[in-house]
Amino acid sequence: MNAGFNSQCKPQYRLLTESQIQELHRSTLELLEKTGVRVHHAQALEMLQKEGCAVVEDNIVRIPGKLVDESIKKAPSQVDVYNRNGEAAMNLTGNNVYFGLGTDLLSFYDLETGELRPSKLQDVIDSATVADWCSELDFIASNAFPNDVEGNLAFAIEFKTLMATSSKPIYFTAGGPADLAVMIEMAKLVKGGADQLREKPFIIHYSEPISPLLHSAGAVEKMFLCADAGVPLNYVPALLSGGSGPVTMAGAIVTANAEALSGLVMQQLRAPGAPAVTGFSATPMDMRTGTTVYASPDERLTHSACCDLYHYYGLPVWGEAGCCDSKCMDQQAAMESMASIMLASLDGCNLVHDVGYLGQGLIGSTPSLIMCNEIIRYVRRITRGFDMSAEHIGLDVIDKVGPGGNYLAEKHTQKHFRQEHWVNQFINRQNPESWVQSGSKDFGEVVTEKARDILKNHKPDGLSDSVSKELDAMIESNRESLSGKQLSV
Repeated sequence: MNAGFNSQCKPQYRLLTESQIQELHRSTLELLEKTGVRVHHAQALEMLQKEGCAVVEDNIVRIPGKLVDESIKKAPSQVDVYNRNGEAAMNLTGNNVYFGLGTDLLSFYDLETGELRPSKLQDVIDSATVADWCSELDFIASNAFPNDVEGNLAFAIEFKTLMATSSKPIYFTAGGPADLAVMIEMAKLVKGGADQLREKPFIIHYSEPISPLLHSAGAVEKMFLCADAGVPLNYVPALLSGGSGPVTMAGAIVTANAEALSGLVMQQLRAPGAPAVTGFSATPMDMRTGTTVYASPDERLTHSACCDLYHYYGLPVWGEAGCCDSKCMDQQAAMESMASIMLASLDGCNLVHDVGYLGQGLIGSTPSLIMCNEIIRYVRRITRGFDMSAEHIGLDVIDKVGPGGNYLAEKHTQKHFRQEHWVNQFINRQNPESWVQSGSKDFGEVVTEKARDILKNHKPDGLSDSVSKELDAMIESNRESLSGKQLSV
């Protein structure tokens, strides 16, 4: 073999050329300098003005391009996230890809009855339990919004539930600054203190600006709470193309990127080097129905553009995949989930959430998590590629076996087949006759049975009784302070 030969062959994908990336960035800077963003937070406005931003009527802030570029350089190029036990779990940088759940779905498929009903706290527990079992799901989230829990305490209760159900990293939301502050204190308690949480964070907070080009007081305050505590923040726009943003993909990308980068500026001014995982979504609005489209090829293109941009910036990037527009776990769900997971993997998207979402981000299902786990296993085998070393080309064994021979008994086969051949967990490879004899079960039936088995037999690593009681007491002590608080993004 030639000196310097890289024997590992891996698939590669990139949407934008270097000049196209630069043009999108230049347009983003021009938008921020000329049009600006609206910021409803007095402290943030004062801070931005001190750094050379023009603050004009109606809290409009025009941000110089130089300040944006400086903030990009201040933000860390790598964010390390740990599990609850302090073990390294996710290294968010480069082309490293990690998959996990989304948050707060309002409806859920009952595993026993098949009924679509309002989500419950038990669905949060079940989702975290199944995700804990799934080898390819790297982090957990609520997946369901507990409609059977007191509204002002719902986010704190689901957060405690996640910590008590699995040791995997937690991706979480909050109703507003008040309950976020409580949840950060809960995480400090579990980790043993503020310094321990800052050193080895096991939580990532998700928050959004309001498209187009608006940062609410609640969103900025949550950003500052995370920055002060060293909690990784995923502050990303959820622009609706054709509704809250331009209908053209290029225009939607520039608008959403301006929202994301202006948020990054405020975070880095508040606490230089604060851990950020940023990016954006520019989701199309179906002009026939007015619905949000989660799984269109248009959205995948904007996600790929986002990844190209943030790799160019050298920043950890967020995205979504394994989510679909289908209202149930059917052929459409499988098609849409596979396409998005494949592209997110090829994009090198670092933090991929919403895995297993059904119904345009409205419906949850535990079997869909297992379906997507199998898809991720499949895709990760593709993205791993294959080894082209002399040992793997195997000219010596090919020569030994010769024309008309058989490789089954060769040591070379025994040595390599486990690494070379992907082994399915739930995809059916029986011959038709044996499949019929075993009940003719389709893929949905198989993963549904597995979900029931996991919930019956899998025992995740939970919290100690003493810590669990302390968390319950902390929630109860804040019941009155959180009562009546308005939810805000």
